[in-house]
Amino acid sequence: MRTYTIALAGNPNTGKSTLFNALTGLKQHTGNWSGKTVSLASGYYEYKNSRFRFIDLPGTYSLFSNSADEEVARDYIVFEKPDVTLLVLDSTALERSLNLALQVLEMTDRVIVCLNLMDEAKKKGIKVDAGKLAQKLGVPVIPISARNNEGLDTLSEQLLLMCTGSIRTTPYRMKYNERLEEEIAKLETELKLIVGDEYPARWLAIRLLDGDRKLIDTLKQKLAASDRGGMIYGAAKALGSTNR
Repeated sequence: MRTYTIALAGNPNTGKSTLFNALTGLKQHTGNWSGKTVSLASGYYEYKNSRFRFIDLPGTYSLFSNSADEEVARDYIVFEKPDVTLLVLDSTALERSLNLALQVLEMTDRVIVCLNLMDEAKKKGIKVDAGKLAQKLGVPVIPISARNNEGLDTLSEQLLLMCTGSIRTTPYRMKYNERLEEEIAKLETELKLIVGDEYPARWLAIRLLDGDRKLIDTLKQKLAASDRGGMIYGAAKALGSTNR
């Protein structure tokens, strides 16, 4: 039986852990992320002769380096490269949840958006057009109610299709002003020579230009084994990004 890894990401209080519990039941355990005091819960769920290993990432509002939770969630998505990142959004407060979604879409194209709390949205008279949102974001969008076990079969099928390569996505990517896009493109080209397709070069370029020193250090450690670690600092310094 093939096992696929699914990272669960989302803001606090979006029902992410409720979904995790609904799918995995008692087949789960908790452990600390290496070098951090942040705990990660993992669990298993079987569907159509396949096994999903779910990793419940810390609930965060962003994926910058502002806290240990953010670093752990970010590093798992970028460096552990799960088969799918399942973004759990609050259907009653999409404008708040979409900030995190747009950041994740910069990091990976293997994303499914899960619109949770659809039952609450209905009670509040909120209508969400999942089809139109999927077109805008360029990834599947699945409405569910985790606590009522609604939509979980559809979600499971979409997860399996993406894991097996049957779904192609075209994630929405933020566009910045012309000058910044030029700098991103220059650094992205340089980074591609270092990381290839191993890590998301455009997202890395954006973070380096923002002076994310913790990310630079983590990336250097990841590449050290192949003697590419020092090249990351060279790429950053070439555009003066470490001084911004």
